[in-house]
Amino acid sequence: MKKLVLCRHAKSSWEDPYLEDHKRPLALRGLRDAPYMAQRLKKRAIFPDAIISSDAERAKATALITAENLHFPKNEIDWRRGLYHSAAQNILSEIAQTDNRHDVLFVFGHNPGLTELVNFLGGHIDNLPTCGQFGFTFNTDRWTDISAASAEVWLYDYPKNKAAI
Repeated sequence: MKKLVLCRHAKSSWEDPYLEDHKRPLALRGLRDAPYMAQRLKKRAIFPDAIISSDAERAKATALITAENLHFPKNEIDWRRGLYHSAAQNILSEIAQTDNRHDVLFVFGHNPGLTELVNFLGGHIDNLPTCGQFGFTFNTDRWTDISAASAEVWLYDYPKNKAAI
């Protein structure tokens, strides 16, 4: 069985409107929400075997904060330009490259691609909020075989989700 957690980056800063999008850092709210959401994963005993992340600054920061809180080695995060503002099919292609020895994969990226992927796999949401997490389990042993047909919703959480507290 494979488990996938799709993580949208935390709230980004718009203080410098001229800053290149790829370099936008986290806002104060993002710096607060990222460790909070990581601790919620920890409470549920959800830990990654592997992490892949967009190489955009806000996604990197979110992935690093999560890794630190879950005691995942930061140097093992796989930074991927291909996850920066990617469509669902491109994200699936990045996931398919994961070594099958890893059973729990965290993917850090951006909307609209992450919401599109959640819906493609059967999650049915309008929007994955900033710092939101959506997880699926797949009845397969290979990342190349994950699909909507083998997907089961596992978790859905976001910073303002009071029901999950």
